[in-house]
Amino acid sequence: MDIIKEATAFENAKMSHMSTSDRIMASKEAKRLVLAINEIYKKTKSPKLMDVMKRITSKKKKIELRLYGRPNLGL
Repeated sequence: MDIIKEATAFENAKMSHMSTSDRIMASKEAKRLVLAINEIYKKTKSPKLMDVMKRITSKKKKIELRLYGRPNLGL
């Protein structure tokens, strides 16, 4: 379960004062972690893994919101 340790480290990492390239790298790292955890989740169906994926995804969304801004909805 080394991927869980990586996910925990990612969750606890400070995301303030990041450059644009740092945000892009963090977003890619979050995607890699979620996909890796998802492969384990498919086999075990553990609710703890689902919770970890949800927390990482929410952090990824915050990073991407800062990167790309809010989507333009029909203007």
